[in-house]
Amino acid sequence: MDFLSAFSWINIRFLLDGLLVTLQVAVVSIILSFIIGGILGTLRFMKIPVLSTIVMIIVDIIRNLPLLLIIFFTYFALPQIGIQLSIFWSAVVAMTIFESAMLSEIIRAGLVAVPKGQMEAGRSTGLSYLSTLYYIIFPQSIKLMLPPIVSQFISLIRDTSLAVVISLPELTHHAKIIYAQDPAAVLPMFFAMAFSYFIICYSLSVFSKRLERRWAV
Repeated sequence: MDFLSAFSWINIRFLLDGLLVTLQVAVVSIILSFIIGGILGTLRFMKIPVLSTIVMIIVDIIRNLPLLLIIFFTYFALPQIGIQLSIFWSAVVAMTIFESAMLSEIIRAGLVAVPKGQMEAGRSTGLSYLSTLYYIIFPQSIKLMLPPIVSQFISLIRDTSLAVVISLPELTHHAKIIYAQDPAAVLPMFFAMAFSYFIICYSLSVFSKRLERRWAV
């Protein structure tokens, strides 16, 4: 098999099926982790007695664990306590847990970066703490959060390839099947994977920069 013949329609369609699963896992995980990470990051910023400390401990523990370990936990350990998840949802839950912890720190840091005088100014106008947080602090902090948040989302897309260890039928898994059947297809499949991840991640990066410039105006 030469380089080009590895890209037969059958192989391309098989790779696209895997890419679709990669995107599905990434999109669902991004949405869930953004919501959960936003809540956790806000709770840490608010410094609620006991609760904020508990959140901080949990987040710090998760942030210092390898994602691969969390994937193994959701797929192999959770069934031992009666929580049975499909391969797809095991990957989504693992990604969400890990990325929520990462995003919570980014969001907390973004909120902290807003000058304290902004909160005081909002409260002096009669707004409640939560209203000031929503209408004044968040709009200013999102500009600071956007670059690292997008960077984290890009990492998440790349990290979906780790779910190959639990046989998630994503891009890397399908490419592996193709070159396992024909070792001559190893280089073409690595090229296909690299090209696919690059296009997705680069597109997201360009979109982020345009959005950042628009908000900066």
